[in-house]
Amino acid sequence: MDKIKIISDSTCDLTAELIKKNDIEIIPLYVNFGEESYLDGETLTVNEMYDKITNCGYLPKTAAIAPGTFTTRFKYYLDQGYKILYMGIGSKFSATLQSANLAKKILQSDDIHLVDSKNLSSGTGLLVLKACKFRDQGDDIVTIEQKIIDLVPKVRTQFVINTMEYLYKGGRCNSVVAFVGTILKIKPIIKVVNGEMAVGKKGHGKITSGLDILIDEVQRVKDQLDDDYLMVTHSLASDSVKYINDKIDNIAVKNKYVTSAGCVISSHCGQGCIGILYIMK
Repeated sequence: MDKIKIISDSTCDLTAELIKKNDIEIIPLYVNFGEESYLDGETLTVNEMYDKITNCGYLPKTAAIAPGTFTTRFKYYLDQGYKILYMGIGSKFSATLQSANLAKKILQSDDIHLVDSKNLSSGTGLLVLKACKFRDQGDDIVTIEQKIIDLVPKVRTQFVINTMEYLYKGGRCNSVVAFVGTILKIKPIIKVVNGEMAVGKKGHGKITSGLDILIDEVQRVKDQLDDDYLMVTHSLASDSVKYINDKIDNIAVKNKYVTSAGCVISSHCGQGCIGILYIMK
């Protein structure tokens, strides 16, 4: 039976408890304020990041994991006889997977398996948990890799954005769209489609208008869900978490987890952002 190490990055937005329970290795991305560089979730928390944004008046820049970091981490586990499955933030969102590929070329090892999640936040986290499940039931590394590749297009990731400010300042929408969105109090739904972000339906007014769109969507497909995991992931949005959980209590999924978005995801989506994420059968 293969000795398998599942590795992801800090954008998978799994809780510390889930990471420890499933023996997952997490490598952090970088969050940079000018010349100051921080490790997502290790040397900078989300609360600290929002305080810094308020104090300095601008958003941080996020940066991919360096190839050298992957090389060091991969070699550590290879030297212990592990086969490695790495899956982190999707290739269209970050150069992180490219760095992992460079590390694999440097190490010239067929025991390193890399999967493009084509996703972000706990959309990736769902796939990581499934990989851990397959590992624990005794699947070999090649079988796990193929099963995860087959699941990638079945992940549904969608968030409601509470403020347009972060999308605008991060260069993901223009000033006119941000201005109109603010005036009209639009709460857009951001989805991951074909490995990229796309705008779905739009709520208007209170955040609950956007939450109801998320809830209606998952209720509509509740009988078609993979019943292992469902995630509610948020950036400092505890009231919205309660609102959602009260309305999806009837959905029959074995494990429903509430997780917090890390610094990288929060820096792009903003405070109050919240999503419901799941896998289709």
